[in-house]
Amino acid sequence: MGEAVDTRGVLRIADESRIRLMTLDRPGALNAFNDALYDAVRDGLMDAAARPDIAVVVITGAGRAFTAGQDLGELAKRPSYDDGARHGFLPFIEIVESFPKPLMAAVNGIGVGIGLTLLLHCDQVLIAEEARLRVPFVSLGVTAEAGSSVLLPERIGRQEAAHLLFTSNWLPADRAVALGLALRAVPAVSLLEAAMELAREMAAMPIASLVATKELLRDAHLDAVRAARAREGTAWASLEGGPAVREALAAFRERRPPDFTNLPEA
Repeated sequence: MGEAVDTRGVLRIADESRIRLMTLDRPGALNAFNDALYDAVRDGLMDAAARPDIAVVVITGAGRAFTAGQDLGELAKRPSYDDGARHGFLPFIEIVESFPKPLMAAVNGIGVGIGLTLLLHCDQVLIAEEARLRVPFVSLGVTAEAGSSVLLPERIGRQEAAHLLFTSNWLPADRAVALGLALRAVPAVSLLEAAMELAREMAAMPIASLVATKELLRDAHLDAVRAARAREGTAWASLEGGPAVREALAAFRERRPPDFTNLPEA
């Protein structure tokens, strides 16, 4: 790949042979998303969408995690799920769901929260054999995000989706492949090269044809995804800041399991 450009100190971007590789680069925080990382990925995708020499984007993580999801320290400070700000999660997911070119993920380690729901918007996913995925929203006192209330049951079936969402259980790589969340699992040491090889195969195609085909695949369910996000946002806002969230964040800070059995009413 070409020389990586450091974006806001949280994302590395390298372009080569019509492929953009975007590496989430907060390894000390397990690549958890703070607003700076959301904004950097958003800007990198918007630029790739506009560039006539970029055909495919691959997203991966630095270090031992793909992403640990939302930075919980920042979540505790955020006043609302949708405060109208044009930074952070909302503009990020808007460009992800509407991205006009093939979008890939190379899941190099744990994927939590957005580390799984992002994959539902990707056209191809490769996952390291040791990686695990988890949607912890209910265990944090909130609910589904990123259109996953529609996309997850569509991808893996309602029973499997309900099980993952209701229990917040970990999903191993081989099971993720069996359910269709990833194309295949490969050894971690060869993950990135396998992803780039697949990306090169796609990038050799006419970009106009890739864009037209992506539009057909994406737009078949885009309205449903956006409607789902609106419902999710309303549900999230009704829960955010509530007693279950406060208990979950306190348990996180105190490094203990949360106890939701005797929560106050408000």
